[in-house]
Amino acid sequence: MVNERFPGRDEGNEPMTEMLARVSARRPWLTIAIWVVVLVAAGALNLSLLDSATTTELRLEPGFESEDTRRLLEERFPGTQQPREVIVVQSDTLTVDDPAFRAQVTDVFAAVTALGDGIVAGGLHYFLLPDERLVSADRTTTIVILLMAGTTEEAADNVEHVFEAIDEASTDDRFRVLIVGSASISYETNEFAIRDLEQGERFGIPVALLILLVLFGAVVAALVPIGLAIVGISIALGLAALIGQVYELVFFVTLMITMIGLAVGIDYSLLMISRFRDEMERGLPLGEAVERTGATAGRTVLFSGVTVVIALLGLFIVPMTFFRSLGLGAVLVVIVELAATLTLLPAVLMLLGPRVNRLSIPFFGRRRVAGAEAANEPGGGFWDVTTRLVTRFPVIGLLAVGVPMIALTLFYFDIRTGLNGVDKLPEGARTREAFLALESHPTLSFGVANPVEIAIDGNPEDPQVQAAVGGLVASLAPISPSEPVVEVNPEGDLALMRVVLPGEPSSPDTVEAVNTIRDELVPAAFAGTPATVTVGGISSIASDVFAITDRYTPIVFAFVLGFSFLVLMLVFRSVVIPVKAVLMNLLSVGASYGILVLVFQKGVATDLLGFQHAEVIDVWIPLFLFAVLFGLSMDYHVFLLSRVRERYDQTGNNAEAVARGLRETTGIITGAALIMVAVFGAFASGETIINQQLGFGLAVAILLDATLVRSVLVPASMELLGTRNWYLPPWLEWLPDLRVEPAEE
Repeated sequence: MVNERFPGRDEGNEPMTEMLARVSARRPWLTIAIWVVVLVAAGALNLSLLDSATTTELRLEPGFESEDTRRLLEERFPGTQQPREVIVVQSDTLTVDDPAFRAQVTDVFAAVTALGDGIVAGGLHYFLLPDERLVSADRTTTIVILLMAGTTEEAADNVEHVFEAIDEASTDDRFRVLIVGSASISYETNEFAIRDLEQGERFGIPVALLILLVLFGAVVAALVPIGLAIVGISIALGLAALIGQVYELVFFVTLMITMIGLAVGIDYSLLMISRFRDEMERGLPLGEAVERTGATAGRTVLFSGVTVVIALLGLFIVPMTFFRSLGLGAVLVVIVELAATLTLLPAVLMLLGPRVNRLSIPFFGRRRVAGAEAANEPGGGFWDVTTRLVTRFPVIGLLAVGVPMIALTLFYFDIRTGLNGVDKLPEGARTREAFLALESHPTLSFGVANPVEIAIDGNPEDPQVQAAVGGLVASLAPISPSEPVVEVNPEGDLALMRVVLPGEPSSPDTVEAVNTIRDELVPAAFAGTPATVTVGGISSIASDVFAITDRYTPIVFAFVLGFSFLVLMLVFRSVVIPVKAVLMNLLSVGASYGILVLVFQKGVATDLLGFQHAEVIDVWIPLFLFAVLFGLSMDYHVFLLSRVRERYDQTGNNAEAVARGLRETTGIITGAALIMVAVFGAFASGETIINQQLGFGLAVAILLDATLVRSVLVPASMELLGTRNWYLPPWLEWLPDLRVEPAEE
């Protein structure tokens, strides 16, 4: 039976997206009711399970030295694994020898220990144990050591009460009382992340709405994508809350779901609603317009979503909970937004019909109609002028855009990756101030709260082991400000040496010191002894993270690049198109890396943009950016080239096909990209440097990719290559032909 809406295609061979659109449109209220039920269930999961599903701890898989050390100590020396907090008491006018100083310290200590054993398990201070290592050289600063009850996660939940107790006991203006440690850092990091998330939503959604109003020229049409994106985000968060009960997720997953969900949810709806309005303007009945939208734009959206998901699967290759949590969050929200776009949106459009154009904005509404007509006719509109310039002067276009992007990419080779820690928390963070206070005194160090843990698995009474311990202590003197403390477990078969290192634990210098301990000092001291020695602690975790990222980055790159090449070859039946796509995607990613280095490391326009200066780019950001951007950029690439290929198949004229495809798609590609840039840029405006680097990197890369690369480099290179764009070796003719959008009469 012939399909009347798509001549040449049998009814039984309709695209899955058309079938979904038809089923959803025929039963719109039932479809919406199903989504409402799912949304309510997701909301219940968010309220009851989301907090317990996420963690602020950075943990690795078994087999890495830091994780093996942690597990060993947790099993055989559990008393040493209680989270530590350091309270810093400081005065500009008094010393620890003054009675008022003693009173302040004892009052603070009494207030926090009064919280009970369920929150604070114990502690000590200078006036309980007169150890000069607890006092600065000028005697104006002292530290109070607290042992928090429970796990690090439980301590992070409880440390808020410690903050409150300190505030209540610190009423004397002559003293500053600060706190820092793994639990307090986790607590404040989480608080700032929540604030950044709220700010991203507060600024990103209105700006995206403004762009949609300009693109659609109607309030109703602009509001639908926002609503759909929010539905998808809520459901994805509910799924993350459920999954987090069996597989612990890092707390950053909530930010990832919100940011990616807003971007792709709005973009997918934009493509669908734009096509639906076009079909309505062509005079199609409402039901047919919805079905045709599903068969054409829906298929593009499906391809885009599947492409993004598969690219993100590359993150699961990395054996690290952090990467897998980010990948899982992004994959979940893309899948949910995809499902909502292909089912919920057709149902909503069926109910709205022509009312989707309600509350039209006069100027933009008229401009949209004129722009749509001009886009399909040579000689009219901004994009036609761009098209004629690019196709007339392709070499100039390639050089004018390609050379600066290559120059920007060169700055990537100056990149220093690491982990921005407590010293890069926003100004006003109490843990940051406590860290700076400790580091300002050579005899005190933040390492007291986060020491390097050297586990010595053997008999501590063995003379060889004792000699080795002594030798290691002596060799550590040049890099540690204080003599290491050695403890033995009750069974007498395991010793723990705590080493205090100056500086932030995840900083490059501290990690380098840990690598020296691991690779040089420990092997030299314990060679030939009957003991197995491993190194743990936060700095050791950071060292393993750097090693994991370096080892798996080429593998993830190969996976994503290979997948991109294969998919584009199947879709366009060409080996030239995918080679160019891979090179241009690498160029846009490389240029965004270079801009990250310029802004954050080298300080170019840092103050102007309101960002923090950083010595390092967080080690996970380049790899995550690569996977996300390759997936998202495939959307624009295929959307543009599918129109070019369709026209080329009809006419055989490459130049005319490139010009027509560029005129028809560049406007909507740029609009969709601006929405993503607005969303990512809103999250980059947050206070934490991680969000600044991630949001800015995504925004810059999308902007470069959708404007300069898709609007100039792609058409210019296609114009130069001519029919060679579509070259497929004869021995690959057997490959299937996977068109994104079906050919139409």
